[in-house]
Amino acid sequence: MTSRLRSTPLPCCALLSRRPVDARPLSHASRPASGPGAAALPWPGWTVCRIWIKLNNSEIFVGSLPRLLQRLEVFVGVTYLMRLKTSLSKEPKHKELVSCVGWTTADELYSCSDDHQIMKWNLLTSETTQVAKLPDIYPIDLHWFPRSVGGKKQAHAENFVLTSSDGKFHLISKMGRVEKSIEAHCGAVLAGRWNYEGTALVTVGEDGQIKIWSKSGMLRSTLVQQGTPVYSVAWSPDSGKVLYTSGKQLIIKPLQPNAKVLQWKAHDGVILKVDWNSVNDLILSAGEDCKYKVWDSYGRLLYSSQPHEYPITSVAWALDGELFAVGSFHTLRLCDKTGWSYALEKPNTGSIFNIAWSIDGTQIAGACGNGHVIFAHVVEQRWEWKNFEITLTKRRTMEVRNVINDAMDLLEFRDRVIKASLNYGHLVVSTSLQCYVFSTKNWNTPLIFDLKEGTVSLILQAERHFLLIDGGGIYIYSYDGRLISSPKFPGMRTDILNAQTVSLSNDTLVIRDKADEKVIYLFEALTGKPLGDGKPLTHKTEIVEIALDQKGITNERKIAFIDKNRDLYITSVKRFGKEQKIIKIGTMVHTLAWNDTSNILCGLQDTRFTVWYYPNTVYVDKDLLPKTLCEKDASEFSKNPQIVRFVGNQVTIRRADGSLIHLNVSPYPAILHEYISNSKWADAVRLCRFVKDQTMWACLAAMAVANQDMTTAEIAYAAIGEIDKVQYINSIKDLPSKESRMAHILLFSGNIQDAETLLLQAGLIYQAIQVNINLYNWNRALELAVKHKTHVDTVLAYRQKFLEDFGKKETSKQFLQYAEGLEVDWDKIKAKIEMEIAKERERAASTPPVRTSVTVQL
Repeated sequence: MTSRLRSTPLPCCALLSRRPVDARPLSHASRPASGPGAAALPWPGWTVCRIWIKLNNSEIFVGSLPRLLQRLEVFVGVTYLMRLKTSLSKEPKHKELVSCVGWTTADELYSCSDDHQIMKWNLLTSETTQVAKLPDIYPIDLHWFPRSVGGKKQAHAENFVLTSSDGKFHLISKMGRVEKSIEAHCGAVLAGRWNYEGTALVTVGEDGQIKIWSKSGMLRSTLVQQGTPVYSVAWSPDSGKVLYTSGKQLIIKPLQPNAKVLQWKAHDGVILKVDWNSVNDLILSAGEDCKYKVWDSYGRLLYSSQPHEYPITSVAWALDGELFAVGSFHTLRLCDKTGWSYALEKPNTGSIFNIAWSIDGTQIAGACGNGHVIFAHVVEQRWEWKNFEITLTKRRTMEVRNVINDAMDLLEFRDRVIKASLNYGHLVVSTSLQCYVFSTKNWNTPLIFDLKEGTVSLILQAERHFLLIDGGGIYIYSYDGRLISSPKFPGMRTDILNAQTVSLSNDTLVIRDKADEKVIYLFEALTGKPLGDGKPLTHKTEIVEIALDQKGITNERKIAFIDKNRDLYITSVKRFGKEQKIIKIGTMVHTLAWNDTSNILCGLQDTRFTVWYYPNTVYVDKDLLPKTLCEKDASEFSKNPQIVRFVGNQVTIRRADGSLIHLNVSPYPAILHEYISNSKWADAVRLCRFVKDQTMWACLAAMAVANQDMTTAEIAYAAIGEIDKVQYINSIKDLPSKESRMAHILLFSGNIQDAETLLLQAGLIYQAIQVNINLYNWNRALELAVKHKTHVDTVLAYRQKFLEDFGKKETSKQFLQYAEGLEVDWDKIKAKIEMEIAKERERAASTPPVRTSVTVQL
């Protein structure tokens, strides 16, 4: 295949599909003196590169960059992906194969080998020391006791469990002292894992048994007994289930007796390793069929790799669930959580039997079959915002590039960079000890403050402030480094929060509860206190992703969320003393994002890319919502694409193969939002007339009704042919008092209860009764008439006429009771109604014009 590609032009689909190109520069010494690599370069400043292009999930060597560009005959931008910078000592420190490794801190690692030695590696000083020698013990697996739970340090955090081939597991201190050795299995103990709270240990063995132990080594239960060895095991995020291997099968077994067991065939060969991430709830598996796979917690396949050359011997999630690593013979691969590969390294390691991520998620250690321990640092991470592109070139160095003028800046840090975020004109960088805040207007003078806990797991930004999450808590800081608030809620576990379960706006913070995934906690960003009455938002099914809109006032703040059924809902975060009105606006939605400058929502809905230009329409005129949408075919994005960001009028989508696709949406709805926020109604109408688009007119109609500008609403509804609504709006204009007009605007939006409340507060009793009569709410109309001792005969008359029109007889006991002895006199009723209208006119004329407002839950 390689020779065929070299002799024929590269297929255009390689360019059009925008698949990632892995470019690896050659050193000067390795550049060829002749041949394609030595040819004159087509553009000054370009270096010779070897190019692999990913076609149909296979990496194919194509040739040098100039040769590739000549074949394509177009300009190609090379995508430099995140990669691993590996390091190996010159000579192996262990004399036999290394079976397991584990990090104590971000810079200290323990390794165990068949040479019976436990070695300690200090990455700051590059020193390696022997901690202990354990004769007659052949170690298989190592796992450190959890350091902290909910920000509190654990008493046993300085110990680790070591399983061995003699059927025992050993509890060993950091100093190398064996605190306890326990006979656990017949045959080798193939794996041992502490749960996330550190309250239980699970071990699996060659004897096919799975046993649960207390942290002191007391046997609690034998969970499983089967006839085949269990090679690997992992705890569920809530520590209530255990995932284990059984030949080619994966099995999820709850700890509770008689609970349903989930089992499925996962591989075509024996499964060797599994891992279950506590943040994203995804499962990794690897087997002798030379594949690694990604599953959700229901056993649904999300990604399957192409077969490798050799069996996959190790897989491991990074703690934050964004990346995972895969190890095989002479192979180390870095992958995105969706499965596609960032980087592939081919170190001289033999098989990599065990992989461990450092606590801060920036480094990997691998236990190698040739006695080496391989270390790898994640570098060349990339952040983009508008015209700025930032790359982590080294562990402590970032490169900033302004693509407009090609200006370059270097940012140097004292410590290793752990997390970064670029948005809203600011770059926020957390290192192991400090947080740096840069303004995109000035890269030379960052604001720096010390961190309480160095391991930041998430950074989220809003326009006015940003959020940091670490092992100790949730913190909201202003961009001048001032701590604004630190929200808390019962049972809070910060180690399992991610960008899908936390959202921040200028005034609100929302967090989905992990213990009950139907619950969303709402906080005031500026105080950290629960929003409103303190009650969380509760949905009927589990919620998988949440997002707050970013613009507008607090009372109109909206939250959009996707539930387990992939339905998209929207609701207000402010309750106004009532139950939230949660409305469904989409089905089969896989991913969503709000725009950064206006309240426009986009999402991938089944096979369509959908933009909700004005999601608030569902609270104003639900029938109008389909006319405010923009839909495009999304089949080109392949399976499971994710929206990365929605900045300005550009949406960035990452496909399942890792490639980025940029979509442009119309800029006019955002301009319309800006006009409406500044009450420039005449400009908004002129814009819609200029664009001549029904979608724009529909958005303007909904915006006008929401802001009670009925003149503009009338123009907009007329433009989209909604004649019945134009007539109703004209009838609203003829109403005598402002209260009546506002009430009918609320009725127009479907807010019946709010309309009635407004009329009653204004003393317009008859109008409130008449509203219920017009809506055929007969019982409520009679209730109001009886309560206020007026217009009982009016209600009974209209009820009688209604029944006569349909040829029905009265059956309601309540109406029969009040109708006894009461004669309906239409002349008298009409006179009373005319008198009520006259009184309303007089009252409106005598009342001075005062600016009033009504609070409506939209």
